[in-house]
Amino acid sequence: MTHDTDRDARPSQTMKKLFEIPGQGREAIAPRAPAPMGEPTPSRLPTRPPRAPTPVPRPPTLPPRAPTPATGAPRVKTLPGAGVVVPTAGASLAGQHYELTDVHLRRILDELQDGVYVTDLERRIRYWNRGAERISGYSADEVVGNRCSDNILIHVDAAGTPLCLTGCPLSATIRDGTAREAELFLHHRDGYRLPVRVRVQPLRDGQGRVIGAVETFSDNTAQLAALKQVEELQAIAFIDPLTGVGNRRHAEQTLTARLEELRRYGWSFAVMFIDIDHFKDVNDAFGHEVGDRVLRMVARTLAGSLRSFDFLGRWGGEEFLCVVPMQIDAQLPPLATRCRALVEGSSLRVGDRIVSVTISLGATMADASDTVDGIVRRVDDLMYQSKVAGRNRVTLSPPRPSRP
Repeated sequence: MTHDTDRDARPSQTMKKLFEIPGQGREAIAPRAPAPMGEPTPSRLPTRPPRAPTPVPRPPTLPPRAPTPATGAPRVKTLPGAGVVVPTAGASLAGQHYELTDVHLRRILDELQDGVYVTDLERRIRYWNRGAERISGYSADEVVGNRCSDNILIHVDAAGTPLCLTGCPLSATIRDGTAREAELFLHHRDGYRLPVRVRVQPLRDGQGRVIGAVETFSDNTAQLAALKQVEELQAIAFIDPLTGVGNRRHAEQTLTARLEELRRYGWSFAVMFIDIDHFKDVNDAFGHEVGDRVLRMVARTLAGSLRSFDFLGRWGGEEFLCVVPMQIDAQLPPLATRCRALVEGSSLRVGDRIVSVTISLGATMADASDTVDGIVRRVDDLMYQSKVAGRNRVTLSPPRPSRP
């Protein structure tokens, strides 16, 4: 009985033909001389006529293979760093130069998730990809041909200082040709400040001269973490539906939990109470729809100025409450000042008018003897002192006595 393994071990004529060596295949299968009389004739398979090799069909879109050009002959022309080679329209693959055209480059850049834009030496925007549209809210039609400082991105630092005239990384790169990166806040089309990480590279011509710059920008990690936290809070109905931050119920529960941690473990924290100045005037002048947009603008700006694990909630109306874990009292004044400055630097375009608001802020460090009602009352009184003093300012409680 013949097993499959025995059958597989026998080389067939087909296998022998596949492994023939050119010039030796005919001798390898040539018929043998007849055996002498009286001896058994060895059995062999019937001789088959040779078959012509079947040509492998090539896809109609691929041109026939061309001989390799001589050594040293350039085959392609690539864009440095692109890693993509695209043939020019109508060009043959044999010994031709290829280049990455503007059309191909734009299609590639439009697939990126990061925002990308290109400027000339005057910082006039010449290209704006889809990632930039998604992150900033501005379409290419609104941006291309304008300068980035023309009420578009208007980069500011953490203190709310405009950088277009004093410390813009793109301007500095155009000036000295050095690549830069920074963490900034850009101006979204809906008015709020968005934390981004920007990277700037100089653009040079064939002689190495700087002719412009390209900037990429992306949402900052902390902001993405905060958005994820918002999604989790929405699942348990602790989110204010208008602004997307925590609601009053969530703020009260957060204060209760932090006070318990302070009493049990000594984990200190600060509370900030924020009220939008002259918010009624905004509603009267522009209507409640614009007033709602202003509330969202302020909420997003405040959220972008905080860390991912800080809490921001809408206490009611135009009032917001922040709960910020911190162990050192000296950390509170710069944080409160930054929140005030970033809101002051935010604006909303309504038709041909610009709507901007300021906030009055009160801030205090929590004490182990505090209750939720007590600490809210104290920080609300501090906020009211900012109102009386002229608004658009921060009032802090006296620093706590130093611990031994």
